[in-house]
Amino acid sequence: MLKYSSLSEKRELLLSGKIDLKENVRWFLQKIEDNRDINAFLYVNKSIEEECEKLLTKMSSGAKPGRLFGSVIAIKDVISVQGMPMTCASRVLEDFTPVYDATVVKKLIAEDALIIGKINCDEFAMGSSNENSAYGNVLNPVDKTRVPGGSSGGSAAAVAAGLCDVALGTDTGGSIRQPAAFCGVYGIKPTWSRVSRFGLTAFASSFDSIGPLANNPEDCALVLDAISGYDSNDSTSTGDHSPINTLLPIPGKRLRIGLPVEYFGEGLDPEIRAGVERVAQKLKEMGHTVDSVSLPGTEHTIAAYYVLTTAEAASNLSRYDGVRYGKRSDKQSSLGEMYVETRSKGLGKEVKRRIMLGNYVLSGGYYDAYFNKAQKVRRLIKDDFTRVFMDHDLILTPVTPELPFKFGEMSSDPLAMYLGDIYTTSVNLAGLPAISIPAGNSKEGLPLAAQFIAPEFGEELLLSVAKLLQ
Repeated sequence: MLKYSSLSEKRELLLSGKIDLKENVRWFLQKIEDNRDINAFLYVNKSIEEECEKLLTKMSSGAKPGRLFGSVIAIKDVISVQGMPMTCASRVLEDFTPVYDATVVKKLIAEDALIIGKINCDEFAMGSSNENSAYGNVLNPVDKTRVPGGSSGGSAAAVAAGLCDVALGTDTGGSIRQPAAFCGVYGIKPTWSRVSRFGLTAFASSFDSIGPLANNPEDCALVLDAISGYDSNDSTSTGDHSPINTLLPIPGKRLRIGLPVEYFGEGLDPEIRAGVERVAQKLKEMGHTVDSVSLPGTEHTIAAYYVLTTAEAASNLSRYDGVRYGKRSDKQSSLGEMYVETRSKGLGKEVKRRIMLGNYVLSGGYYDAYFNKAQKVRRLIKDDFTRVFMDHDLILTPVTPELPFKFGEMSSDPLAMYLGDIYTTSVNLAGLPAISIPAGNSKEGLPLAAQFIAPEFGEELLLSVAKLLQ
């Protein structure tokens, strides 16, 4: 049983000798084994106990322990870890092992974190239910008949089930926040460019973000701060932001928080609405202002998002052809046939659907009608947020319109699944930070959640409010 409530407390207990690092790691390994039915892990680090020994030797030599000393962290299987398989939950990469660490992994290891393994997800991070993995569904530990959300469903499930201290996920249109909501944990999507994407398998490069999922805001803050910053290997990354030093709002500061009317219309589950309204009421009781705002571009977000992300995916995934990357088909009577066989057999249905959509919107005669128009809509959506943030500190919304649904309930209707991203995709279109926080439980005991959105590099405020409401 764990004897700490946060990574900072764990670090102190480890350094004082009140917790044994090896015993802690063995506890997690046993917990993973006992919960194999959840199917959260695709690979468990076989060398983690040796890595514990190296950490202990380093400490005994008088070296200063890192901020994440002894933290047990799991990595979504679209992020490169040297020497560990990276399948992206796809058959096309089932034999691929990276030869380098992603920048975020390097930064975690530099702070003395331990990487316990690679986490299951929707194939190439494409999906909202974790039903698209080539290696089987991840089960929601809250209710194993229901999906954990996606695409970082394995990351959320692993944290919720206590299989690691923290997990890294990725968020292209809600893939950290939606599974965090479905599994009842915290998940933060940082400002696009705050965290290096070097070593992340690209889905939609102008949308993708890496962020942590954890059981409390403090752990999210600690890990996010550790992985943030400029990286020369990612020219889009920036170090032009403040570190996350504290999770306490400025004394006496009264926040102004907006509730977008477009996010509370038809299709929102009444229990989710009530959960978000309770959060708003609690903020009012604390003396903060909560009022209605408008984000008129909301109705166009799903269309713009799925035009732009599928276009980027079609380009990014063209490399998985059996020549540059991927498991090659045995049929090699011609180059064309080899390409077709490799991609047909190696890629799943949802990935192929998005590649086809992307190629369609980029094709001659449709580029201006779809792709260029979606880029203009993206700008209008960003302008909506900019206008609201001129006189509001944060925006409060639901994370999803529905509660965690049962396996198979929505998988036959891709459009309904896509519409489930209505409250999260706008954040990625605008490149803003957002956090999903627990907001109680439904009558059936399913997790409810609320989302806070901040201006660019407003992560510290997001985490402070999450702590305030914890």
